[in-house]
Amino acid sequence: MHFNVPPYTGAPKMGSPTSDDPVHIVFFPFMSKSHTIPILHLARFLLRRRLATAVTVFTTPSNLPFVSRHLAGTSASIVSLSFPGDVLGLPSGVESTDALPSMSLFPAFTNATALMQPSLEAELERLHPRPAFMVSDGFLWWTLESASKFGIPRLVFYGMSNYAMAVSRAAVVENHLHGPTAEDEPFTLKAFPWIKLTKNDFERHHSQPLTEENPQLEFHMKVIVTTQKSNGLVVNSFQELEPTFLDYWNRESEPRAWCIGPLFPLEDPAARDPPLRTAWAEWLDQKRAGGKRVLYAAFGSQAEILGPQLREIALGLESSGVSFLWVVKRKESEIITDVDSGFEDRVSGRGMVVREWVDQRAILMHESIQGFLSHCGWNSVLESVCAGVPILAWPMMAEQPLNARMVAEEMGVGLRAETADGTVRGFVRGEGLAKAVRELMEGERGEAARKKAKAVAEMARKAVEEGGSSWTELGTLVEEVAGRRMDHAG
Repeated sequence: MHFNVPPYTGAPKMGSPTSDDPVHIVFFPFMSKSHTIPILHLARFLLRRRLATAVTVFTTPSNLPFVSRHLAGTSASIVSLSFPGDVLGLPSGVESTDALPSMSLFPAFTNATALMQPSLEAELERLHPRPAFMVSDGFLWWTLESASKFGIPRLVFYGMSNYAMAVSRAAVVENHLHGPTAEDEPFTLKAFPWIKLTKNDFERHHSQPLTEENPQLEFHMKVIVTTQKSNGLVVNSFQELEPTFLDYWNRESEPRAWCIGPLFPLEDPAARDPPLRTAWAEWLDQKRAGGKRVLYAAFGSQAEILGPQLREIALGLESSGVSFLWVVKRKESEIITDVDSGFEDRVSGRGMVVREWVDQRAILMHESIQGFLSHCGWNSVLESVCAGVPILAWPMMAEQPLNARMVAEEMGVGLRAETADGTVRGFVRGEGLAKAVRELMEGERGEAARKKAKAVAEMARKAVEEGGSSWTELGTLVEEVAGRRMDHAG
């Protein structure tokens, strides 16, 4: 099914391509909001700067409303591909990892996406003008074969930092993730000797053999091989933030990484759109009027936090004495109510628990927000530091432990939430969390991190301004991959 397809009037010109030739760019984001949103922002940036004359985004029926809202007001076309039904192990109707009842179903979900390949290729054959290149999520490894059939260059998007990519590669190349080393025994890298790591900073499948009990490794091998055969990496970062790790990747690995972020507008959403008068927005306004500093706490849509740990979070926030806005998923809300039905009454006025979707960037841009207790997904890290807000890092999964190290040790824009046993993936006690929250919000280390976060926010602003590193890199990317001579002043 096609939606909002703009008319095309004229065939491609023959001869050397110029900025007058049509530049049609195709996007296929992975079915997860954290992966989809940056790609949709990139599509908007390309259209606004006139680096693309046409944009087509592939998605699925259940994800269509979300994609349509984010592309409203643009000329982008959206093509909905049917998601396979009756897949063994997957609940019927689930078309996004956000809706999976458990992340243990992630391998089944990613394998199911490959069943859309014939539909994608049928749509690619119909597209006109011919796409100059495709940007697809690295998790959709099978799109390389589809793009190659039609002679379309493929760029890969992961939504990871250069730090995470470079450190992961170095750890594998130097063979630190196999062998008898204990999970929490520190080691250093020859490539980056100042960084201390453990096996637990990495996903467990990296250090396990390929067996039927480890389907994740098979999936990641497909992803790695197809990425290496692709035409480039689109990275949601900017050169000034992590130059050492960008240089390492482009010197030691392939394909080339293009830093074109941050892939979201840096201005306060309220300056562009009328602010939503939600209960949490009004509550934050009251805190600002009273001169109160507020901690924002959110752990993303994927992390699965068990009841005992949720109880410790509640205890820590309560005993910290600071004002807080805690966003929880519905399942977490039910657990919190079960383990401590009086929690919200005791923190009434000082703390607020939100059970609905929130505009995270609007929250982080609010003047009352002076700290972020975060799982350290890369989108959240960027959004926080680009708002000048320091982070209390508590990684949960994926590459988040590496992001947490980058936040606290490399950039100095945050602190770590300490586990009870000092390990990367250990249990966090309420009293330890309360102490860390107070240090972030009121202590000297928190204030130092806040100053560094504001400095990073200024660097990000300059990177995306006309003539900045990300601004220039995006134009060069289109020039080189699409073979077009572009007007960089567009």
